[in-house]
This record gives sequence, C-alpha cells and structure tokens, in this order.
Amino acid sequence: MKTQDIGDDRLDWRVFAPSLAVIAAVIVPLILFPQSGPAAVNAAFAFATGKFGWLYLLAGIATVVFLVGLAFSNYGNVRLGGPDDDPEFSYFSWIAMIFCGGIGIAIVNWTWVEPIYYLQGPPFDVKPMSNAAAEWALAYGQFHWGITPWAFYALPSLPIAYSMYVRHKPGVRLSVAAQGVLGRHADGWAGVLLDAVVVFGIVGGVGTSLGLAVPLVSRLAGTVLRVEPSTALDLGIIAIWTLMFGGSVWFGLSKGIRILSDVNVILAIALLVFTFVVGDSLFMLNGWVNSLGRMVNNFFVMSMWTDPIGHSTFPQDWTIFYWAWWIAYAPMMGLFVARISRGRTIRELIVAELVWGSLGCWIFFAVWGGYALDLQLSGTLDIGAVLKADGIPAAVQAILQTLPMPGLVIAVFILLCFVFLATTLDSAAYVLASVTTRKLSGYQEPKRSIRVTWALLLAGVGVALVQLGGLKPVQTSTIVVALPLIPVLFVLTLSLMRWLKEDFGSQPRHARRFLDLAERAAKEGRPVKEPAE
Repeated sequence: MKTQDIGDDRLDWRVFAPSLAVIAAVIVPLILFPQSGPAAVNAAFAFATGKFGWLYLLAGIATVVFLVGLAFSNYGNVRLGGPDDDPEFSYFSWIAMIFCGGIGIAIVNWTWVEPIYYLQGPPFDVKPMSNAAAEWALAYGQFHWGITPWAFYALPSLPIAYSMYVRHKPGVRLSVAAQGVLGRHADGWAGVLLDAVVVFGIVGGVGTSLGLAVPLVSRLAGTVLRVEPSTALDLGIIAIWTLMFGGSVWFGLSKGIRILSDVNVILAIALLVFTFVVGDSLFMLNGWVNSLGRMVNNFFVMSMWTDPIGHSTFPQDWTIFYWAWWIAYAPMMGLFVARISRGRTIRELIVAELVWGSLGCWIFFAVWGGYALDLQLSGTLDIGAVLKADGIPAAVQAILQTLPMPGLVIAVFILLCFVFLATTLDSAAYVLASVTTRKLSGYQEPKRSIRVTWALLLAGVGVALVQLGGLKPVQTSTIVVALPLIPVLFVLTLSLMRWLKEDFGSQPRHARRFLDLAERAAKEGRPVKEPAE
C-alpha cells in the first residue's frame, strides 16, 4: 500500500455535529412555523437574487472564461495524480458518473416542459407564443443547462483533486482545497464552518431533487398501478429509492455508483433514441442546430442580461435562479468529481464537464424538448394549458401518453427516474461521508458505516419534508447559500493557481515531468534537478 493510501477514516465529530446543527437550524423552524418560516426564506432569496443578480451573472461568465483559458494553457497538461496513478475508471464510466451525479432527476423533469414556459414567457420583449419565442425556447433550455452550469461544477473539482492527488493533503473537503489561501485557518473554525455549510447545501440539494421526483413518479406510478397519488404511495417511492441508493453506497464507487451510473446512461439513451425515431426527427435536428447557433451567437448577451430598462423578471426567474442553483450544487459535485478523477489531466476534467456534460444536456433538450415543443406548436397537445391547470407532473404524463405504447414508455420512464435520482443520492451520501471523515486520502473510500448513516439520514430528511410539505423552502434556502459560495469559489481558484505556480513555476510545460521525477527521487531518497528548458 502506498503511503498516500493511509489516512484516518474515523468519523469527524467536529464537522459532523455542526453539520447536523446547521441542517436542524434551517429545517426545524420551517416545520414548526409553516407560515413565517418559508416567508423568511423567500424574502432572503428575493434579496439575494434581486440585489446581487449581477454578481451571479459575472461569476458565471468569469468561470467559463477562466476554465477555457486554463484548459488551453500549459497547465492543462498537469496530471491529477502521481507517476503511477492510472485513471481509476474507464472513460465511459467516468463521464457517466459525472453526468448522472450532476444532473439527476431534474433534467427528466424539466426538459419536457421548460421550452413551453419560455414559449409562453419569452425574453427580450418577444411576443409570447410567436415564432421568435419558439426559437428562443430551445436556445434558452440549452443555455441554462449548458456550458456555464458545468463550469460551476468543474471549478471546485480542480483544486480539490489537486490537493488530494498532487499535494496529497489528507481530507476530502473544500476547506482542505482552500489551504493554498487560508493556510492554517483551513483547519480551524473557518474550515469547519465552510464544510458544515457544504453539508447543508448537499442535504438541501437532496430536498430539491425529492421535491421534483416524488410528485412526478407518484403521478406516473399511480397511472400505471391505477391508484390515486397519496402519502402512502409517496413514502413507498422514497423507500424504494432508499434501498436503491443505500445499496449502491454500501457497495462503494466501483461496484455500486459506477454500475448504477452506467445503467442510467444506457436507459436514458434508449428512451431518447425511441423518442427521436417515433417523433418528428427532422424538427428536432433543425431545432437543435438552430438553437445551438442562436445560443452561441448570443452567449455573452444571454450571460449578462439583467434587463435594467425593461425591468422584466425573466433574468431573475430563470438565469439568475439557475446560476444560484448550480452554484449551490457545485461543492458536492466538486468533491465527487475530484474523487473519481485520479489520473486525469486538468484539461481532461474541464473537457469532460464543459463539453460532454453540456452535450448530454443539449441532447435531452433537442430530443425531449423538441418533441414537446412540436406537440405544442402543431396543436397536438396544449401542454401550456396542462401546466397551468395541473402542474409539471401532469404535463409530463400527458406528453408521454402521446408516444406509441404509452404504458410501456411510462414504465421505462419511471425506472429511469428511479435510477437517475438514485445516482444523485448515492453521490450525495458518498460525498457527505467523505466530508465528515477525519482525514480521508484520495486513495480511500469513507467507512461503509458512515456512508450508510448518511444514506439513512438523507432518507429521513426526505420523508419528514415530504410529510410536512417543507421541500420548497428548503430548496430555496439552499439556493440562498449560493451567494456566500461565490467568494468561496474565488478562494478555491486562487488556491489552485497559487499551488500551480509554487509547484511548476513559470514553465508549466515541464510541470508534470518535474513532478513525476521529484516523486520518484523522493521514493529513492535522492535529490532531483528541475529539467532544463
């Protein structure tokens, strides 16, 4: 076993206890004061997005520019690992885990209906339900689920992976990755507070996922089983999810999470291909190419549009909301992606998220979003009316019933929903276990007992919130956390750049070679000279 394989895998009560306290401090008042609690959370959210919307937008465009520049720089060649560190997973499984962990149930929920919302309430003072509104509808779906969101995910992955596999710092945490700037303070109360907030963000993110998933699956399952949606059905669905992601977490990364992610991607591809074949394929292809061109051509305008003159609420309701949502999820994704990226280069990681992650979402919107938009525009199904009358689950159900063999399609779609959310939940439980372990190395998995504890805690929080109807304020409060996370992401970026310059100096093209030589020399107990230009 390598020296770096050894770490302290015991539960860290310094982080675990404050994390539970933060979760309880937010959730308990929402349960005890069902009127005033959510109102306070909504007021905080309105303040964050209303007063600091410009900051979210600048953070988005700055993150994209920085990562593209880093990928094309010589630092992009730096390998996240030592000379003997080969990639832990195949490229397909690696991409599958990144995509499924980052998207989860949200995309199978929103991709059918989001273009319809844009069609009814388009940006830039475009007339609702017009041809121009329809063109913007697909473009904005791809924009809100494309390059910028995945850039938010990729940004924290890099310093975390660097601290684990290049610097070999013990501890799979944001506080450890921020040591390049925080120094010894990362081990003090500041680091503990940062990690506790990250834990809350992850638990709140699970609340968001459950808030989307349970009503959708309950509605569809009720149709298949011919029963009315009820609390008992909701709890049964949560129980099945708990067994799925609890079992996956029990078996760990290679035997659990990897296999579930592979199955997830294969199921999704099958359903996407089916929809593409039976639907108007030409409309989907033309719509995708057209919307991709519109998005690329207007990327900077869309990224920085605040509508200061017209004062429409579109930027706040959609772009700023989404950027806050992605930032809130970024620490979880950063920790998870860093853990599974040993042996990859900085450039590989950036490409995996910005290119493959974006492409995966674009395909969903091109096929499912295009199919739904075609139904609306052709008059086959008035999805907008269903949305207004009965909400998203009913709209998704109505769309699925227009496909051939609707009973089978809905059954497969339910299975896809189960697997999609399970991959997000098992990633969340795995990351929570890592964050609340004392000094876990990047070559270790957290203890099975800690992983299962977090799986059960997540299930318990989900059951309590579904029972008490507290999901919406919890997910909103999670997004409020995104505001203070913006400077945290900035600190992580500075930490990474400081480490890169310390380790590689002004000649990053030799960086990986020098680092490998240094590691080999250290093992053999001899000095090493930096390679000449």
